[in-house]
Order: sequence, then structure tokens, then C-alpha cells
Amino acid sequence: MDTTNHAVREYLLDLQRRIVAALEAEDGGAFITDHWRREPGGKLEGEGLSRLIEAGRVLERAGCSFSHVKGKTLPPSATQHRPELAGAPFEAMGVSLVFHPRNPYVPTVHMNVRMLSAQPAGGEAVRWFGGGMDLTPYYGFEEDAAHFHRTNRDALAPFGADKYPRFKQWCDEYFFLKHRNEPRGIGGVFFDDFAELGVERSFGMLRAVGDAFLPAYLPILQRRVATPHGERERAFQTYRRGRYVEFNLVFDRGTLFGLQSGGRTESILMSMPPVVTWRYDWKPEAGSPEARLYSDFLRPRDWADWVPG
Repeated sequence: MDTTNHAVREYLLDLQRRIVAALEAEDGGAFITDHWRREPGGKLEGEGLSRLIEAGRVLERAGCSFSHVKGKTLPPSATQHRPELAGAPFEAMGVSLVFHPRNPYVPTVHMNVRMLSAQPAGGEAVRWFGGGMDLTPYYGFEEDAAHFHRTNRDALAPFGADKYPRFKQWCDEYFFLKHRNEPRGIGGVFFDDFAELGVERSFGMLRAVGDAFLPAYLPILQRRVATPHGERERAFQTYRRGRYVEFNLVFDRGTLFGLQSGGRTESILMSMPPVVTWRYDWKPEAGSPEARLYSDFLRPRDWADWVPG
């Protein structure tokens, strides 16, 4: 393993350790550890470390997974923007997490940071980075949305004033359910196939995003975790979780990459919520807190510029 790939791997493993430790402290329960390995001979070889908690006090289901795999041929989902690398052997590593809280007033959150490298015949290794984080509330609070976006904006500021607005828009466009004409949540930042700052600076930007996750999410969880709720809020939470499932199975590039490349199915689908409901052509009551999610939050807004009215 060359020095760059080794440095990325060590950073990702440390990031996973830090995030899991912080969420164990909040929940009071322990994440299970599932260390898996793919032996040579199949589509992929490599290893991963899946960390998961189910039925926790705070987290109903939460997974934080590290994977490091190698393959003989890049799958189509990885070469759609780089056709010149079609058929090249590759190496991929990343940390991906989705936390589904128990309390409906605590938003679901997703974060992913990753690196892919390809080795075209007769050429040097080509590396690119991707990732980001996004927030999916069930009951919206302006101060939470603003905090989440400002933390991301501040993390990206050292890498150019264009990065946050560009990656925010990319996130708004990516995490969108086209068949419902509806955003999945209130967004965050998203970037993919990124190498324009050079390998070292692009890796530095990846670290900045990964390191911003706990400051972006933990204050929101701590603020909302004790909010009283009942059957109505729970029913709306499980209904909205259906949107999460729809997006992950139909549109998410990471899910498609994992399934197309022969990745470990349990780890790929670790992001799925434990309890979900669908209702036929259901709409919230006008003027209700549930309706406010649609009218005030499920639309692109400049959250980082929000100030209390």
C-alpha cells in the first residue's frame, strides 16, 4: 500500500473510532463490532469494519461502517463521469454512517467520506474523493438547520469560498426524490469525483468534512433527545422514513456501487431504518407541525444565512 492510501485508511479508521465513541457516550449502549473480509477470487477482495447499534436508548438503529476493498474492474456507477477509466482495476475505501434516532424530534443523519483510486493500464494511479453529510428531520427547527449548515460552511471555508455554496447546491440536487418531486431532507453538502485541489489538498478537504460531523450533529441530538412525543409523532416519523428507503434503493450511488461491485450486502443496507410505514396518498393536516415540514423545510433554503425573526 502506498503512503497516500495508507494515510487515508488510517484517517478513516480513526474517524470511525471517534464517531462511535461519541455516540456510545450519548446512547449509553455499545455498538457491536463486525469485522469482515473478502478473500481474493471474487469480484472484490478486502475488508471492512461495521459498527452497529440496534434498539438503543437514543438510537433505534445506527450504523457506522469502514470498508477497504480492491476490484479488477470499476463498476459502471464509478465510471459514468470518467469513461476513460472503464475496465480499470480499482481500490476504494471510506466511512459511511446513517443514524436513525428513536425520538421523532431528533433528525436522521447521513455522512460519508471516501476515496477511490484506479490504475489504468500503462498510467499512474488516478485518485478522487467524495462525501458529505445531510440532515433529514421529521419535525423541523430553523436553529438546527442553520447550525448544521453553518458548521459545514465553516469546515469548507479554508478550501475556497466557492466550496460550500457549490456543494450545498449539489446536495440539494442529489438528495432529491424525482418520482415524488420532493427533497429527502434539508440537505447539507455533497461532492463526488473530486480531485481539483490536488491529492493532498483534496484529502485535506475530505478530513475537514469528516471532522465536522460530530460538531454538526451532536448539539442537535442533545437539544432534542428529551423532547416529549407520542403516537402521532411516531407515526409521522415512520412514514417519513419511507422516503429514506426509497432514495437509498433507487438513487443512492453508494448503495448502487456496493451492490454492483459485489460488496457485503448487510453492510451496504445497514443504513435502512428498523421500522417504516407507507400510507396511500397521505397528506398532513393543513396548519399542522407535520405540514410545516413540507412547507418550510423540504425546499432549498440558504440555511447558513438564517437569523431568528
